[in-house]
Amino acid sequence: MANCFICSRATKNTCRINFIDMFKTTKKTNLMTSIMILLGLVSGVTAFITDSHAAWTSLLFNNYFFLGISLFAVFFVALQYVAEAGWSTVIKRIPESIMTFLPITCLIMLFIVVAAALHWNHIYHWMEPGITDPTAENYDKIIAGKKEYLNIPFFLIRSFIYVIIWVFFAKKLRDLSLEGDLEGGIGEKSYWKGLKVAAWFIVLFAVTSSTASWDWIMSIDTHWFSTLFGWYIFSEWAAVGFAAILLFTLYVHKQGHLKDLNNSHIHDLGKFVFAFSIVWTYMWFSQFMLIWYANIPEEVAYHLQRIESPNYRFLFWFSLILNFLPPTVLLMSRDAKRNINTLMIVCVIILIGHWINSYLLFAPGTLFDEHGSLGILEVGLGIGFLGLFLKIIFYNLGKRDVEIKHHPFLDESKHLHT
Repeated sequence: MANCFICSRATKNTCRINFIDMFKTTKKTNLMTSIMILLGLVSGVTAFITDSHAAWTSLLFNNYFFLGISLFAVFFVALQYVAEAGWSTVIKRIPESIMTFLPITCLIMLFIVVAAALHWNHIYHWMEPGITDPTAENYDKIIAGKKEYLNIPFFLIRSFIYVIIWVFFAKKLRDLSLEGDLEGGIGEKSYWKGLKVAAWFIVLFAVTSSTASWDWIMSIDTHWFSTLFGWYIFSEWAAVGFAAILLFTLYVHKQGHLKDLNNSHIHDLGKFVFAFSIVWTYMWFSQFMLIWYANIPEEVAYHLQRIESPNYRFLFWFSLILNFLPPTVLLMSRDAKRNINTLMIVCVIILIGHWINSYLLFAPGTLFDEHGSLGILEVGLGIGFLGLFLKIIFYNLGKRDVEIKHHPFLDESKHLHT
């Protein structure tokens, strides 16, 4: 008899809770997520009725937040292939289920950018008619200098390319992984196919993740640019992605699944959460310090808008504190990275902190000072996205066995010790 590392009860293998399997989407789970989705729909409709400009921004930043989590899950799975990593095999179904939400966020993203191109919203200032025409009253010389890249046809083409690449590779990687369980043996044939697919995705992701951040986020503040921005966004995706993977892993195990999960798996995930919180802070500070020190007007304006505005000042510093101090202070020790309660609290704080930071990426450049306000409608829409996210993840976790059956590194993962 041994103690389960999550519930501390004596058991032969791991804790098994004898109530209805949560992945069969029980009435309680369905009701909870449905109420959250309904709240999001009501908030969204209300927002569009009261202030459509703010509503488009709220839809964009909430969608971006969950797109980042879902896309990072694809990257995580692909990275395990190309690194031939064995430690993560027993938790492989968790990120594979998270990435099933990616097509939804990609479709919403395409809807937003197409709507912008049709001038249904005014999120992207550089799309305004006449802004690159020297004879027009609203002519902008700086934006005109970027028109070879920032023009509506090329922007839409790039957006569709990003979505097609990401969704195709996400589906391919998940299908090959599930195929391995049906293959028998150690699933070697499917694994090597997956490795080749993953290698292509990593290369394409390196390019598309950066250019997508330029197109969908940085181009909102068209006069401003940062050579670190792609890395900054990736570090944010990694921080929230690892936090989400860890939370789902702990929750799934709590329900009696992932029987081969041990302290070492949790410790490794905790290390990644800790590390990428520091990496994100480093990117934030590097970007901020270089702009502050250079004091170039068109670059400084980006941060001044967030620091000096009463609508954004508190959120600016509060998000920095949430995203840096709790994970750094609370996860510093080895024992803390194995403490379930500490990890869950820190992961929730990280997700909230980066959700606020996502708002700050979009709102100041679209709503400016007079309309910017993170209020109940933005929170309501965020809850709606969360409800849909949970419903899709639980559904996909329930469709397949979360336990990996055949994998070349399964035995290594089962006996992981760090």
